Amino acid sequence: MEDLLKFVQDEFIPKKDFPNFSAGDTITVYYEIKEGEKTRTQFFKGVVIQRRGQGGTETFTIRKMSGTVGVERIFPINMPALQKIEVNKRGKVRRARIFYFRELTGKKARIKEIRS
Repeated sequence: MEDLLKFVQDEFIPKKDFPNFSAGDTITVYYEIKEGEKTRTQFFKGVVIQRRGQGGTETFTIRKMSGTVGVERIFPINMPALQKIEVNKRGKVRRARIFYFRELTGKKARIKEIRS
């Protein structure tokens, strides 16, 4: 049964070329929004908290600060409205899911950057 699911996902779900990113990276996601008849591109820039799932069901969570309020958004990797993903900074973290990042404020909420 799993082989059949994997076959269907590989054949019928279109693959998009997105750069490799992981938890701790700061990325900008550009996605399309429909407002009535019009469509426009909006972006969401923040730190990747986690990536979960695999294949067609993979998602990633981004967290950003909007004023003093933390905002998180979950994006499916194969969402048709996703246009592009830019990796702004590579972060050095030791976990795959950095939920502890939610409680950090001020200078403690910085993630060390990997220079390449």
